[in-house]
Amino acid sequence: MKRMLFNATQQEELRVAIVDGQKLIDIDIETAGREQRKGNIYKGVITRIEPSLEACFVNYGEERHGFLPFKEVARAFFKDGVDVRNARIQDALHEGQELIVQVEKEERGNKG
Repeated sequence: MKRMLFNATQQEELRVAIVDGQKLIDIDIETAGREQRKGNIYKGVITRIEPSLEACFVNYGEERHGFLPFKEVARAFFKDGVDVRNARIQDALHEGQELIVQVEKEERGNKG
């Protein structure tokens, strides 16, 4: 059974966790004075493609670039003529390409 747990014991921080039995599904930590980006939609530009990770990095206006897995890219952004079933990231996308992205997770530590 899924449950949502709240921890608001500190005035400057709110923690929300979603658990299924003993398994942690998701956790969000909201800090006062820090803008939350999760859920926001941005126009971004691909700055680097990493075929070994099957992902790319996207500049969406923040200091750190966001990580975008290839499997989460809408097919509408693929180059013309790319076979969707057998597409490789380096064939379907290119550096400098603009796309629309939605932030799914807040940055943690040194990861954007």
